[in-house]
Amino acid sequence: MGLGGVNLTQLLIILVIVILVFGTKKLKNIGSDLGGALKGFKNAMKDDEGKTQNSQARIEDENDTFDVKAEKVDESSEEKQA
Repeated sequence: MGLGGVNLTQLLIILVIVILVFGTKKLKNIGSDLGGALKGFKNAMKDDEGKTQNSQARIEDENDTFDVKAEKVDESSEEKQA
């Protein structure tokens, strides 16, 4: 038994039918297009990982902190200032 109950002879018959329907030239073009798409996807993933690492390094370098003091303000004093 092969994949999911499909044996080798059945796969060969399916392959012959696909070649007859699409032709070898169209299958070659589909294969090269698919390969190009996968290559582009891999390059995009590498670029994205590089950008993520660069941004993480930039964030670690820019550890700026801000000291903030919260104060309660009387509403009556705000009205007098306005």
